[in-house]
Amino acid sequence: MKILIQNGTVIDGTGAKGFIGNVAIENDRITAVGKTSLNGFDTVIDGKGMVVCPGFIDTHSHSDLKILLDPYVIPKIRQGVTTEVLGQDGISMAPLPKQYVSPWRKNLAGLDGDSDDVDWTYETTECYLKMMEKIGVGLNESYLVPHGNIRMEAIGLDNRLPTADEIQKMCEITRREMEAGAFGLSTGLIYMPCAYSEAKEIVEMCKVVAEYDGVFVVHQRSEADTIVESMEEVIHIGRQSGVKVHFSHFKVCGRKNWDLIDQVVELLENAQAEGIRVSFDQYPYVAGSTMLGVILPPWVHDGGTDKLLKRLEDADLREKMIYDIEYGIPGWDNFIDFAGLDQIFVTSVKTKANADLIGKNLIEIGQIRGKDAYQATFDLLHDEENAVGMVDFYGTEEHVIRFMKRPEQNVCTDGLLGGKPHPRVFGSFPRVLGKYVREDKALTLEEAIQKMTSKPAEVFGFVDRGVLKAGNFADIVVFNPLTIIDKGTFIDPVQYPEGIEHVIINGNPVVQNGVEAKTLAGRVIRKNGQS
Repeated sequence: MKILIQNGTVIDGTGAKGFIGNVAIENDRITAVGKTSLNGFDTVIDGKGMVVCPGFIDTHSHSDLKILLDPYVIPKIRQGVTTEVLGQDGISMAPLPKQYVSPWRKNLAGLDGDSDDVDWTYETTECYLKMMEKIGVGLNESYLVPHGNIRMEAIGLDNRLPTADEIQKMCEITRREMEAGAFGLSTGLIYMPCAYSEAKEIVEMCKVVAEYDGVFVVHQRSEADTIVESMEEVIHIGRQSGVKVHFSHFKVCGRKNWDLIDQVVELLENAQAEGIRVSFDQYPYVAGSTMLGVILPPWVHDGGTDKLLKRLEDADLREKMIYDIEYGIPGWDNFIDFAGLDQIFVTSVKTKANADLIGKNLIEIGQIRGKDAYQATFDLLHDEENAVGMVDFYGTEEHVIRFMKRPEQNVCTDGLLGGKPHPRVFGSFPRVLGKYVREDKALTLEEAIQKMTSKPAEVFGFVDRGVLKAGNFADIVVFNPLTIIDKGTFIDPVQYPEGIEHVIINGNPVVQNGVEAKTLAGRVIRKNGQS
C-alpha cells in the first residue's frame, strides 16, 4: 500500500524546525520526506494545517496483560502512541515459573489486572512474546525483563538476601531473557519482592544488561523523604555496572520534600558529568497512580500476597500497621504521609461488591462503610485480594514543568488500564502538546515531539523508529496543533483527546479522521532482532 501525506508541517523528531512538506509511505516504510511525486498513491491524506511527526513512544506502559485480551489498546493509539515498553516496575508477566502462578497473579493484579482467560503456562519471556505474536498486537510492543520475576524464579518470594550462587542464577536468567529480546531490566524498589534486594544483586544483573547495551529502568526506592539516598543508590548501580540508567515517572513527592528538588537535579547533572548515562520519563500530571497495597508497611508484604491477606485478618497486626503508617518506618515511601488519606482515591477493584468505592478517597471509604478509614481500607484490600488501584496527589504544576524541561526527560503514560483509571491512560501525549506547548509555552513543538519520539528511541535502542526519514518504519501521527488537548479528568478520565486525526503504524492506518480502525498493525519488537 502506498500512502502520501501532503502539505503538512513536518516535524521529524530530531528537534529540527518544522517545514511544509510531504511524507511518502510504501508498505511498512517511509520512502520520502519533503518533496515527492504526487502520483501513484493508493491513499492521499491532506495534511494542510496539521503537524506530521513520528509516532509517540510510551516508555512506561502497563498493557502487559491487557494486550492478550484486547490487543488493540485503543486508549494509546487514540493519543498517538505507536510503540510501548512493557515489563515495568520489576513485576510483570514473564518469566513466571508454573509453581508461582497463583501468588504472582495476585501480586500483579493491582498494576496490570488479572484474568482467567489468559493461558498462564508460558513460563519464559520468549514464550510470552510468542504468545503476543500469535494473537497479534495493535501497537509495537517491546519488553523489559522484570527484576521481581527474576528474583522469584531464582529464590522465591521470601524477604531475604540471595546467596552468591543465587545471584549467579539471577544473572543467568537475566541473560536468557535478554537473549529472548528484552530491551533491558526493570525494577520497582517499593514493590515486593524487588524491595527485599540490596544494590549488590542488581549491580550484577545490570552488568549482564550492559553487555547487550540494554537499559536499567527503575522505580526507585523512594520518591519522597529519602529520594536523595535513593538516587545515590541507583547512580551507584549505574557506576558499578556500566548500564544505562532510566528513572521511571520521575518526581519528588510530598510538600515537605519539595525543597529537595535542587539536590535531585544536581545528582542528575553530576552523574552525567561522571559519564553515567542517565535519563528519565515523566507523565504530565500532579497525581500518580499505582496499586493501593503500597500504603501498607513493607513487612506486611513479606512472602507474597497470600501472607499479606492473612496478616490483614489479624486485629493486632492491623494496629501495628496503623502505628507504622502514622509514625513511620525509615527508608519507606509512606504514601499516606506524603499524600494524605483524603488525597488517595480508589480507581479499580476486582469484585462488584466494592465497585461503589471507585472514585472515593480513603476518608470517604471509611464514611461509606461506617468504619475508621484505616479499617475500611484494610477490609477493601483483604476482600479484593490486594487487587485495588489508586490515584494519589503529590506535586505542583511548577515542578512538572521544571522536570519536563530537563534534557534527560521523555514523556510516558504509566497508565493502569483497569476500572476508573488515571487520565494519563488517555491523554499524556496530547496534554503535553496542548497544555504545556500551546498554552503554557514551556516547550516548543519541536522540543516536545523530540521528547516523545527520537529521545526515547535513542535511550531504549529502537532501530529505524522515532524519526521521520526515508527507510524508517512508517509510524506516524498527524495532529491539529490548534486543537490537540487531553479531555480526561480525575472525575471523568475515560475520554479520548481532541486533535489526533491520523495514526499510522508500520504503514497501516489505525486512526483515520479521528476514528480508530481496529487493525493489528503492530509488531513485537526484540532488541536483538527488532521486529
